[in-house]
Amino acid sequence: MPVIKKTIKRSLLVTSATLLSLSLTAAPVLAADEPSPSPTPSTTPPADMSTVGGARLGLPGTQADLGSGAPVLPKDVTARSWIVTDAESGAVLAAHNAHWRLPPASTLKMLFADTLLPKFPRTERHKVAVTDLADIGEGSSLVGIKEDETYTVHDLWLGVFLRSGNDAVHVLSAMNGGVAQTVKDMQAHADDLQALDTHVVSPDGYDQKGQVSSAYDLTLFARSGLQKKDFREYCSTVRAKFPGETKKDKKGKTSRESFEIQNTNRLLTGDSDISTYQGIAGVKNGNTTNAGATFTGVAERNGKVLLVTVMNPEKHEHNEVYKEAAQLLDWGFKAADKVTPVGELVPPRSADTSTQAGSTPSGGPSSGTGGGSTAPVAASAGAKDGSSGVGIALAVAGGLLVLLAGSAFLVNRRWPLPDLMRRRR
Repeated sequence: MPVIKKTIKRSLLVTSATLLSLSLTAAPVLAADEPSPSPTPSTTPPADMSTVGGARLGLPGTQADLGSGAPVLPKDVTARSWIVTDAESGAVLAAHNAHWRLPPASTLKMLFADTLLPKFPRTERHKVAVTDLADIGEGSSLVGIKEDETYTVHDLWLGVFLRSGNDAVHVLSAMNGGVAQTVKDMQAHADDLQALDTHVVSPDGYDQKGQVSSAYDLTLFARSGLQKKDFREYCSTVRAKFPGETKKDKKGKTSRESFEIQNTNRLLTGDSDISTYQGIAGVKNGNTTNAGATFTGVAERNGKVLLVTVMNPEKHEHNEVYKEAAQLLDWGFKAADKVTPVGELVPPRSADTSTQAGSTPSGGPSSGTGGGSTAPVAASAGAKDGSSGVGIALAVAGGLLVLLAGSAFLVNRRWPLPDLMRRRR
């Protein structure tokens, strides 16, 4: 009898262990379409990534072709995906899993802004309804919009860019016909930009089932957005005043004061453990549970303008995404003329490049990557804010800008940008 009991007990233990093993193995499959509860939804890039912009950009791992005298890439960059591009030529200087489809966080707001900015004049006023603020994700970043208060479109965009306010995004989406319509518009614009890694589910970048983008696509969004004057101004604004709540005193007199908001881009504002990056001119940062930290930035030094995107550093230290972005920008400025591009930023599908064949800016080399397209430019110079002693980027002397004019994709047209960045006290 004791032998039978031991046998039954052993069988039950084996069965339990087998079921536990099967449940652990099956869990990732059953939850494959659900948002991951951790900031690292996957540890390895897929083998079949997109090749938009060049075959090497679809390969896993780091892609770089260093020439003579080129500095080595920084060794302590831990981001799951990153890309460094020349904003003027569109050349990809180096990349790491550039087309890995990952949660984008609030960097997706670049696509939101690029899609909706042309639709509303900045002076238009909108009174916020209760329904405008419905369905904002729990724990969202907010600028502090109140129902029944009136805001200008200019106010709302400051809330989007500086505070990454999901409340401002939802109000602008309501003005655009609602969240569903805005998501549809954003997806259509992403498709036109050939940002084919991107699937839009929410306009604010909040973690949602199936919402993904890539370092390559986020760079395309920044590139397109920087062609717009308002986009350049908002993404480079360090601080601004935002309308507060209307209050009524005992005598029935109403008043409405403003409060200061500051940009959450730490390369633009600096922080306790990181300095303002010399030449930084935007663009957008983000951070969610699924996405980890994400960042796309544009900077100028000595006439060279670079775009960098960094997604989900494995090292979870304070401001790590900015530190890694700064390292990659430093490398890019030193290596720009000493590397062979490993790909290119493609033009929008709606752009007509037929008239640009063989065209090269005066005194400038061809990108050598085909397509005849280049990225728009935002450039700045580093300086000190006299009121706080914190270094901030100031007005731009000029730069090269690619414009979408009608259906023509104009290449390397000289375009001064004196109002790109202003001192914000």
